[in-house]
Amino acid sequence: MNRIIILLGFIAFHVTSFAQQKANYELAERMREITQAPISKNTLLIRPTFIKGSDCFYYSFQTEEGKKYYWVDPKRKEKRLLFDNAELVSKVSEMTRKPYNHRNFDIEVKFLDEETFKFYLDRQDYTYNIRTKELKLWKAKKQFTSDPYWMYYSADSAYMLFAKRHNLYLVGNPAKGRDTTEVQLTFDGEKNYSLNREDEGELDGRFLCEAKWFKRGNKFYALREDSRKVNDMWVVDVLAEPRPKLETYKYEMAGDKHVIQYSLIIGDADTRQVREIDINRWPDQYVDVVYSSNDGKRLYLQRYKRTWDEADICMVNVETGEVKSLIHEKNKPYLDYQMRSITFLNDGNEILFRSERSGWGHYYLYDKDGNLKNQVTSGAWVASPLLQVDTVRRQIYFYAYGRKEGVDPYYYILYRADLDKENALTCLTPENATHNITLSPSCDYYVDGYSRVDMEPKNVVRNRKGKIIMTLEDPDLDRLYEMGWRAPERFSVKATDGVTDLYGVMWKPADFDSTKLYPIISCVYPGPFFEYVPTRFTINDELNTRLAQLGFIVITVGHRGCSPMRGKYYHTFGYGNQRDYPLADDKYVIEQLADRYSFINRKKVGIYGHSGGGFMAAAAICTYPDFYSAAVASAGNHDNNMYNKGWVEIHYGVQERKKMVKDSLGNEHEEITYYTSSKTNMDLAKNYKGGLLLVTGDMDNTVHPAHTMKMADALIKAGKDFDMLVLPGNRHGYRGMAEYFYERKLWHHFARFLLGDSSADYQTDLDYFMKR
Repeated sequence: MNRIIILLGFIAFHVTSFAQQKANYELAERMREITQAPISKNTLLIRPTFIKGSDCFYYSFQTEEGKKYYWVDPKRKEKRLLFDNAELVSKVSEMTRKPYNHRNFDIEVKFLDEETFKFYLDRQDYTYNIRTKELKLWKAKKQFTSDPYWMYYSADSAYMLFAKRHNLYLVGNPAKGRDTTEVQLTFDGEKNYSLNREDEGELDGRFLCEAKWFKRGNKFYALREDSRKVNDMWVVDVLAEPRPKLETYKYEMAGDKHVIQYSLIIGDADTRQVREIDINRWPDQYVDVVYSSNDGKRLYLQRYKRTWDEADICMVNVETGEVKSLIHEKNKPYLDYQMRSITFLNDGNEILFRSERSGWGHYYLYDKDGNLKNQVTSGAWVASPLLQVDTVRRQIYFYAYGRKEGVDPYYYILYRADLDKENALTCLTPENATHNITLSPSCDYYVDGYSRVDMEPKNVVRNRKGKIIMTLEDPDLDRLYEMGWRAPERFSVKATDGVTDLYGVMWKPADFDSTKLYPIISCVYPGPFFEYVPTRFTINDELNTRLAQLGFIVITVGHRGCSPMRGKYYHTFGYGNQRDYPLADDKYVIEQLADRYSFINRKKVGIYGHSGGGFMAAAAICTYPDFYSAAVASAGNHDNNMYNKGWVEIHYGVQERKKMVKDSLGNEHEEITYYTSSKTNMDLAKNYKGGLLLVTGDMDNTVHPAHTMKMADALIKAGKDFDMLVLPGNRHGYRGMAEYFYERKLWHHFARFLLGDSSADYQTDLDYFMKR
């Protein structure tokens, strides 16, 4: 009898254990409802709009009671409804004789003056005066007769620029008494060397152009891109009718001989003359315009060397064409382009320039000739690109990362600094949270919406000292909690060096039970210009919220080399090794969490990501095949030798090679070529042991599907078993039913490999488990 009881108990235990391993598709689908109305429409953070240069602002706020619009005067600490919904809707109905729902009154407000705003509803424009409560139909007053949308007007509206057949044209404005005869200004335009803003160069007609007017006078400029020698890339639209269609586009790959070349032209509408300015300093340089002076006499450019370790700010004299270098920056291994910030004060008499020359992103103030006047910020922390400049008080506003002790270094903390003093800083948002700031035009007030992933948003108004003077609405989340939703949790661990702190977020199922054992999945994106680790409160974090509901612990964490927000050493950790640099940290993070939490199953580990995350996921399961049990690699750039030139050459590195060559006449000159070579995931295929799903859109013109096909080919040749999904007609971002299909395949893949639940493999209907 005892043996029978023991046997029955053993069977019951295993039946129960198996039942616990079933993927909870119903709960995952339940969490999809939080992305749908009405929950998704509720406001979390207030986004104010200041009215006509004043400190007064308005905003809208949605709750289960409907959408309301508010007007605020922070100086008087006064808040009131911008209008009464029911009253305004009634007035509209009197005009249209149609009913409208005043609780769901969704309009876009645009103030014409401090009392009157315009809005569009039901194919009609209206104006409403918030003081008199008068509603009127609004008719646009045309500044000129027959105004085509494409025309670019000069400062005094005398002339208009447009593009046609890749070239630049000029026409006078008849309202200003100018000749309306078209004048062709350039004659060398052609496909891939065009002055058209859109791909309309082969069409007759007048179109938007790349040229821009100076702020004063009738001169204009255009920065032209010449990609005629850049090699082509192709994708095939297999869904085109009546037959598949080839799509051809220019694509610069790392190490290419022929890359985009930049040229600058400056023209004069009065004289009809256009001239090219010599802006060359380095071969294959990258150039962009950063400022044009108010008087129309100066144009400022930034030029980057192709190796991305040198750049300069230069000034072009519009009258003479002379180009003068003002600020020359040299920084190894590369200059951070993503967080650059250049501000021209007093119309170029001073230049505020952000640099990482100290190893940390900080601000330096220069005079108009490029002489350093003052280092504005300094220290072992990072200053963000500028939010605003108070020119009257000579102060700047920006977020600081990592300056406040005990606060996550990714949190946006508002600071103010004096331009004429070194490191004269004031912290304006002391809360341990990330802050979303909108400053008033005078900088006397600002709206602050602050939160964490585990802390609901608070919306407040502060004065310039950082003191909270008004509290605005809190989000309406009652329905969210009724559905069983739970906020993700923050955590911190160490990198494999044992000293660097890494920060992450963890999602648990809504029915989480700490006595159970859960597989863990790492959602990855290795940067290196952005770290996918949320810091703000959000009710739905892409795929992670729903994925956790199946019965997983899902995490995302920053790795060394992923972000410029932690300083230059952290950011450039992966320079020269874009494949391997984040892998050891990700593995070690999971090991630490498994040691810390008994509910994590260290023997069932998954990893997934998109784009760079797909690249990393495939590299991880091939590098540590005994650690990761399953991986989903979506749109991964598995071979960076054929990926985007800018991304690879900046973050991996490009070598400059110089040699002397002779031309046909026997004259010697120096020839410069560039070379780069990246480690590929294909090289790791031999290590792979199972559990990989490769995914790509077949029309991905960002990370070409050839990346995924080459990885598949390497695995096939290595005799490995894997799964692959190709989404027809999809590009780098999946859309519609393809996105839905991909998510379900992601669920099924991890359920099979991490939970041992392959039940979804036997169903032809993706919604089977939701329809039961």
